[in-house]
Amino acid sequence: MLIQQAHFVRAVLGARIARFRGARGRRDLGASAIELAIITAILVGLAVLVLVIVTNVVQKRATQINNNNNGIP
Repeated sequence: MLIQQAHFVRAVLGARIARFRGARGRRDLGASAIELAIITAILVGLAVLVLVIVTNVVQKRATQINNNNNGIP
């Protein structure tokens, strides 16, 4: 499922980049700048989400390791 989502995001970004390149050729950068700002904000949000998920998983695993090692001298 994660791979399908990655393909979807890649397709959407590819379409937006193609649109930006076309707008750049027409010198219509105003709307494209706003679109790029929105896309960038979404990507930053996704990166933060992944960071939070990875941090939570690492902390849970570290707690499990520490709890399991208490019985070992």
